[in-house]
Amino acid sequence: MAGIFKAYDIRGVYGETLTDDLAFPIGRALATLLKPRRVVVGRDMRPHSDPLFRELARGLQLHGAEVLDLGLCSTPMSYFANGRLGADASVMITASHNPGAWNGFKLCREQAIPISGLSGLQDLERLVQSGAFDPPAARPGAVSSYDIAPAYVAHIRSFADIRRPLQVAIDYANAMGIYEGRVLDGLVRITPLYDQLDGTFPHHEANPLKLETLAGLQAQMGRGAYDFGLAFDGDADRVGFLDEQGRIVPMDMITALIAQDLLRGPKGPILYDLRSSWAVKEVISENGGTPLMCRVGHAFIKQQMRAANALFAGELSGHYYFRENYFTESAALAALYVANLVSRSAQPLSALLRPIQRYVASGEINSEVADPARAIERLRRHYAGGRVIELDGLSIEFADWWFNVRMSNTEPLVRLNLEARTRALMEQRRDEALALLRAP
Repeated sequence: MAGIFKAYDIRGVYGETLTDDLAFPIGRALATLLKPRRVVVGRDMRPHSDPLFRELARGLQLHGAEVLDLGLCSTPMSYFANGRLGADASVMITASHNPGAWNGFKLCREQAIPISGLSGLQDLERLVQSGAFDPPAARPGAVSSYDIAPAYVAHIRSFADIRRPLQVAIDYANAMGIYEGRVLDGLVRITPLYDQLDGTFPHHEANPLKLETLAGLQAQMGRGAYDFGLAFDGDADRVGFLDEQGRIVPMDMITALIAQDLLRGPKGPILYDLRSSWAVKEVISENGGTPLMCRVGHAFIKQQMRAANALFAGELSGHYYFRENYFTESAALAALYVANLVSRSAQPLSALLRPIQRYVASGEINSEVADPARAIERLRRHYAGGRVIELDGLSIEFADWWFNVRMSNTEPLVRLNLEARTRALMEQRRDEALALLRAP
């Protein structure tokens, strides 16, 4: 069981650190922790997702919980099912973008509220280790099948406002984007790539944050006239975008675009992760919204969204969260809002992006350092004249540039994001900050 309980989910190599024998007590622990009457469980296409489901469900049933088996679905669909069906909990069996040998569980309470390390996952781990489960119920719970896809597709499509035909290339990565992408079927003309489910990921890792995984999509876009391209990750709770020329669109620019479109309607708070460009905050304000900075990590973002009743949140990793999906991710709704915007304009996506690409970003740069806390303190002292923000790691803002540094939870790494008004200033400050971080 070593190391499979992570900050946000349970994840390990199937047959080694995560086994069917462990899935059963995890089901029992979840039933003991939440006392649920009804639990919805979905899964991805990995071949070991089926046996993990059977053992997890057996553990839940033992304590009288009714299990609604969603079968194959995307993670956003599982969140939607949790809220729409009035479940007391949900589980998505997936290891997201991890290689095919991996698998795991994403766990939620009612209304798709995530169970993370600080909000129940540590308690769950202790129960699994101790075996201190509630006694079995007098009558075990039943398992029944439920196809949530039609309701999810209809719900997300209700936000469509596509004014002209669009041609879109989509890299499904042989994964659950094939299900999430059903929302777009018939609304736009789709050229599919890697649209056969295969849990071994035969073409590339299902992770649009790794730019090399986008090469096939870029090549396809070079062979035709497309309005934009999409690339889903393994469980389709993240999505990456390419413009009509096949150029990668930074995730925070998509946050700004979606905010623009959403704020054509009712105004309200919109969250942006603290690594995002200054332009995101500016665009939200310019369109009548209330920009709220948030820390990195889906559990924190969802909690802050609920507290603020926020319309939307965007994270630099390609997670896009919507109030309309119970304050959780919907990659399909993110794609739909971009499609709405492009279809209403005579200009291509690159032209719509140009006014909001106001600054020059470094991208996230990882540095392996012996003492991360000491390295970050060097930056704090050196840049003591700036405006300090300590929402997540250390952020310091100046009039014409800013940076954020955060420690990795699992490795001796420090992650730097930096942005400036000009490329020359960005490169100068980037090199300066990295030299301070990496100093012996």
